[in-house]
Amino acid sequence: MSPLPWERVRERVLRPTDPLSNSLPWGERAGLLVHQKLLSQARISVKCFQAARLFFGCLKTRFCGVRIAHQIAKLLKKWGGRPHNLHENKNMKQIQSPQNETLKSLAKLLDSAKERRKHRLAVLEGTHLLETFLQQNQQPEQVFVPESRWHESETQNLLGRLPEHKITLLATSALSKINSLTHGETLTTVFRLPENPSPAHVGDCVVLERVQDAGNLGTILRSAAAAGVGRVILSRDCVDVWSPKVLRAAMGAHFLLQIHEDVDLLAWRKTYRGRVLITALNAQSQSLYHLNLKENETGNAWIFGNEGAGVSPELLAQADVCVQIPMLGATESLNVAMAASVCLFEQMRQRIA
Repeated sequence: MSPLPWERVRERVLRPTDPLSNSLPWGERAGLLVHQKLLSQARISVKCFQAARLFFGCLKTRFCGVRIAHQIAKLLKKWGGRPHNLHENKNMKQIQSPQNETLKSLAKLLDSAKERRKHRLAVLEGTHLLETFLQQNQQPEQVFVPESRWHESETQNLLGRLPEHKITLLATSALSKINSLTHGETLTTVFRLPENPSPAHVGDCVVLERVQDAGNLGTILRSAAAAGVGRVILSRDCVDVWSPKVLRAAMGAHFLLQIHEDVDLLAWRKTYRGRVLITALNAQSQSLYHLNLKENETGNAWIFGNEGAGVSPELLAQADVCVQIPMLGATESLNVAMAASVCLFEQMRQRIA
């Protein structure tokens, strides 16, 4: 097929009925035609559509709109774009019924810590957590996409980085099975849990004993990652660290940390060679702001306890330093997540000063 004369291309792009015909330069209008052509054929991701439009917005030479659309689709597909057509992809799984067995299994993973432990699987909700997960070079087991979110640019950009057999489309009729367990119609990602190695005997870490609130645990994980503490150790009776609520509160911090679950803290303390600091109100407590928290060879372990009862007497007796956070006014104590954040960021402040 030979290129069409430039005047015929102009006629196709500069249609009198096109509201853009008097507001855009010729190259940009031509780019818009290519953009629309690719979009209508669902050839590549939205990010590639935008790249094509920007490219042709600068082009001043003659070309055939239809032919170049196919050529640029091939090039951009080679560069990383990949088709995700809602109706034409034969490898993509679709679920229409809320009674589907896969959907039932997903609902159990969302609702039950026992199921998550049994199958070593957990569930992420939303595009942000999936984006963070993929940024760490991880691959999900399966991503469930509500039909209503399919054509969103953010969704398509993420799905373009996944093989089609890992994507399942959820019809609106099927969403009732999990809607009560998730935050609205959002992407739901099933991923395999990492290994649970024994904690190291040295190095900075956060140690949590019997923390029960999912929001508190998620916030502590997020603060630890932000403050440069790479390991978190959890006692056997902490809330499930891989529950959807903790994952939402942590905002992707799970994938930046090494997490050790179900640890016997008294046994761990016998082998840990670093300094152990515990927040407590007693006669031996030292002000947080009088401590030297700069880096040392063996590291600091910060221990925080249950929201109501604090650290157990048995573990408190193992502290090298009891720490008090100075406060003005009549407030007696801080929420455990806030206390952990204050301590970790004071440590970071001293190290970067």
